[in-house]
Amino acid sequence: MRRILVTGGAGNIGSALVSGLLKDPENQGTIADNLITGNLNKLPEPSNRWRFVECDVNEPNEVNSLFRENFDYVFHYAALVGVERTQTNPLMVLQDIEGIKNILNNSKQSSVKRVFFSSSSEVNGEPVEIPQHEERTPLNSRVPYAVVKNVAESFFKTYQQVFDLDFTIFRFFNTYGPDQSEDFVISKFLKAAKNNEDITIYGDGSQSRTFCFVDDNVEACLKAFYEDEYVNDIINVGGDKIYTIKELAELIIDLCNSSSKLVYLPPLDDGDMTRRQPDNSKMKALLDHPLISLEEGVRRMIDHPNFN
Repeated sequence: MRRILVTGGAGNIGSALVSGLLKDPENQGTIADNLITGNLNKLPEPSNRWRFVECDVNEPNEVNSLFRENFDYVFHYAALVGVERTQTNPLMVLQDIEGIKNILNNSKQSSVKRVFFSSSSEVNGEPVEIPQHEERTPLNSRVPYAVVKNVAESFFKTYQQVFDLDFTIFRFFNTYGPDQSEDFVISKFLKAAKNNEDITIYGDGSQSRTFCFVDDNVEACLKAFYEDEYVNDIINVGGDKIYTIKELAELIIDLCNSSSKLVYLPPLDDGDMTRRQPDNSKMKALLDHPLISLEEGVRRMIDHPNFN
């Protein structure tokens, strides 16, 4: 039996990961979340194979208590997320460094074999090259959220060198799904379009992104876990087809048969990079099928009970 801790397990990606892990009867899990952005409604049906603990990983005593249970693997996904939320709460963002240290210190002193960490494409800041490569593209963090992820990656590498604690770093690019909160771009646009309300775009909408449906994200991460791939390595997890934010809004309006109009506001002061595209060669090597298209992923969200 594998004993697994998932922090941030009541969030969009974390809860989907938990559901994926529990498909294997050899896994039993502890889900930890402070419920600031997570929601208990996202968790699987009650089972004797998992338990939920409300926990702030930035508090050392709470993490110490969590690790009274011996874990084999840890997925550390807990973090303050969302562009607007992280911009308006920079000190809370920086506190996440304490959570990273708490998880690593407890892991190295226990039976943990490998820690998986959810980093972000934000570590590249405004990328100097497209697509963004895990090793070649320089780190160019600017905002606190990106700085924390950058520092975290250094912590994981250092703990491996000093304490022989294995890791895998997932650099997540824009990931979306039906359990995502409404302050993320696709969920926000979908809600507005379904209500025939104006869709707000900051700047001229030429900012470009790739989008990864949560099922592809989770499948890639689980493959890396089960097949012992990318140990002590970094892997980009994201889509590969580029869309501008304006094109995204127009696609959602079309798929919803909506009468929503686009409304343009001044650009955000910081944190809204002009382009994002991963070199996702490592991710594709893990999967044996094409990635879910943006159109298909949005259709799945439209059909999901959360959006009806």
